[in-house]
Amino acid sequence: MDNHLMFEHVIKVNSVDIAYQLHGNPSHPTLLLIHGLSTPLTGWPSEMVDELVAANFQILLVDNRDVGRSQQLDHLPIPNMGWVITKLKLGLSIKTPYQLEDMMRDIIALLDALKLSEVHVVGASMGGMIAQLMAVHYPQKIKTLTSIMSTTGYKQLPGIDKNIRQTLLQKPASKEYKDQIHYHIRKWQVIGSPDYPSSETDLRQYVESMLQRGITTKGTIRQMLAIMAAGNREGELSKLNVPSLVIHGDCDGLVNVAGGKATADAIPNAKLKIYPGMGHDFPVQLIPNIVDDIVTHINKNNGERA
Repeated sequence: MDNHLMFEHVIKVNSVDIAYQLHGNPSHPTLLLIHGLSTPLTGWPSEMVDELVAANFQILLVDNRDVGRSQQLDHLPIPNMGWVITKLKLGLSIKTPYQLEDMMRDIIALLDALKLSEVHVVGASMGGMIAQLMAVHYPQKIKTLTSIMSTTGYKQLPGIDKNIRQTLLQKPASKEYKDQIHYHIRKWQVIGSPDYPSSETDLRQYVESMLQRGITTKGTIRQMLAIMAAGNREGELSKLNVPSLVIHGDCDGLVNVAGGKATADAIPNAKLKIYPGMGHDFPVQLIPNIVDDIVTHINKNNGERA
């Protein structure tokens, strides 16, 4: 990302310190990228950001609350996870430190602070859920929506693959950096794209960029609880009048492709793009295609409503 202008700052919005970066020319339309669970803004591949800047967008990257250089909300208590899971199995609501709607309001407040009245928004995984909520509650601010490897919150959709679930339930062998690196590399290997495996060298660099920016166990749990507590958005999405693109891999074991299909089915006139062999990551080989999907979607719908 050395070949374009970059600005980074931390600002208090919605009573939370949120870190963000702006890349590219501020006179260009702003494209907001929101990433997923326990993934700071460095989770967006630099090649992807560079290509989007080259496509004449100003790119706004954010660290969601509880990750990266944004505020760690350790003053918020974490409920007993066994009781949480029991209540969810019984179909009961759960109390969480915060909800996805709170994370959505962080981003909206950031846009207001930056005096960005309208943006194109791209959300990946949990970031897709937040982006969907932005389009539902603040459609006047969202010129286009792209939801990637995300879902609607409908609980009857297929869940996480057993192998991935077992891996995610494990913990690093210790708090030492080498054990943290090993754990996160293994995590990205199991959720990654079967047809486009990353080399261990590339994966190590990617994981290091995120760990160095900041990932904590408690922050990850609080974000995960927000996802677990989220309701089904299908009814709200069915009323959207925002041009929408849904992208998913057919080998995504973390968020099953059925979640992407359900999202596209729920949003009126949404376009669905499914990539064979893609898992829950952004394989470098597919980045040019995904960027082209996003840019084409924006250019086709710029200034319009579906």
